[in-house]
Amino acid sequence: MGRIGKEVAGQVVSFVGLALVAVSCGVPLWRVTTFIGANIVTGQTVWDGLWMNCVMQSTGQMQCKISDSVMRLSRDLQAARALVIISLIFGFLGFILTFIGAKCMGCLKTDSSRSKVMILCGCLIIFSAVLILIPVCWTAAITITDFQNPLTIETQRREIGASIYIGWAAAVLLLIGGIVLTTSCPPQRPAYGYQGYGPPPMYQYPGAPMPNPATYGPVYAPLSRPYSGTGSYAPSKPYVAPTVNSGRQYL
Repeated sequence: MGRIGKEVAGQVVSFVGLALVAVSCGVPLWRVTTFIGANIVTGQTVWDGLWMNCVMQSTGQMQCKISDSVMRLSRDLQAARALVIISLIFGFLGFILTFIGAKCMGCLKTDSSRSKVMILCGCLIIFSAVLILIPVCWTAAITITDFQNPLTIETQRREIGASIYIGWAAAVLLLIGGIVLTTSCPPQRPAYGYQGYGPPPMYQYPGAPMPNPATYGPVYAPLSRPYSGTGSYAPSKPYVAPTVNSGRQYL
């Protein structure tokens, strides 16, 4: 798969994951409580969400109430509301920046700059996946703990809603999309000396040898004494034989 194909695949997967995060945030199905009385007519289902609570009667009538105060929510849902919003912000920001760093776009001139932008986008999307994964796992753990608690009333036992499963799927897709985008590594430096690469750059430094502008040519010097064609050589000073000393003076 080429670089453009990887970037497009990462964008598509990240967009689907971001859409699932938005669905998980809006749908009030984080917890589901089912109550069935002695008569089937009195049965009702309660949905708990981040923004509203809904009650569906067995007759088909449904009533929803928007949560006016954050303090009325449980601790896990309070943290989930904040983390999901932050996850949407980071994911949307990373998805928008992918159009700037894409190879098929001309916003940036060099491939190295495009690759760095795509790596940044991948990191933002991965961070968005971590932010959505924390609240869904936290809410699921508390829901399972309360359901298995023997002190919990039977009519108040809550089960995991569809928004939790949607959040898990969104986290997986965002992780895959972010990892695909971060693999757009910048081009490496050229290896000089191999086929297809130019010569290494030349650098000047003060100690470099400078060319000698002097010109060289044969130099003819006059002889110390004129040449005589007689064929004999006579020294300038007469040769004097050393004196012979007798050995008597050493006796």
